[in-house]
Amino acid sequence: MSLFVTLGLLVCIEAREPPDVTPVFVLKGRDLLLKLGADLPEKFSFVEWKFNKTVSLVRIDAAGEANIFDHFPGRLEIPEKEFSVVLKNVQEADSGVYSAEAPTLAGDNRLAEYKVTVQGPVSPVELTVDRVDSNSSGSRDLNVTCRTHNSHISSTFSVDRVCSQEGGERSEVTTSGASLQLYLLNGTIICNHSNQVNWIHNFIAAEHLCSSDTALRFVFLVKMVVFSVGLIIMVSAVITVHLVDFNKQQ
Repeated sequence: MSLFVTLGLLVCIEAREPPDVTPVFVLKGRDLLLKLGADLPEKFSFVEWKFNKTVSLVRIDAAGEANIFDHFPGRLEIPEKEFSVVLKNVQEADSGVYSAEAPTLAGDNRLAEYKVTVQGPVSPVELTVDRVDSNSSGSRDLNVTCRTHNSHISSTFSVDRVCSQEGGERSEVTTSGASLQLYLLNGTIICNHSNQVNWIHNFIAAEHLCSSDTALRFVFLVKMVVFSVGLIIMVSAVITVHLVDFNKQQ
């Protein structure tokens, strides 16, 4: 008999076990929709949404009538005939844990739990390139810096017929929790600044920076040949005109 009672208690505890905490990232100023993550229990009295497990936000009875408390004055909305909530114009101070519970005679049922992080947009990035003197092997290095208002990373790109990034992609987490990345992709040096809700980038086409000295000399030679051929044609045309005028005078 006691075995069946114990198993029954375990089943009840299992049924009231709260769902996994769901991480949510939202851009500052946007609206946040929080839905129930589990079915409503039988014979519940109301659903209550709380902030950080202690602050009551709203209590919605079984008929769908809502009693909104004043923690978020004017910013909390309840969709009609639903037990979800909408928090308008979220701010960074709204970050925290939001949970929904439905009390019954058997105990409280956790229906949803969200860990909300409100983030602002990331700042613009500046990408600068300084050419470094050629080394003894005949190649040269480019030092590239990716900079935000409070952080920066640098990387060296080796130039020898093609561009390559020494050590591969560089990345760093800034003091604000954003990610700063510097990498080479399809001949383009890219600086990317991002967090979970926003990103911005800057880039430089590296083709002219990554052309080797040999390639530069080849381009110069081609230009000289084209110029020389053009000059010869022009001089030949002038001489031809003078010869025609001379023959006419004879």
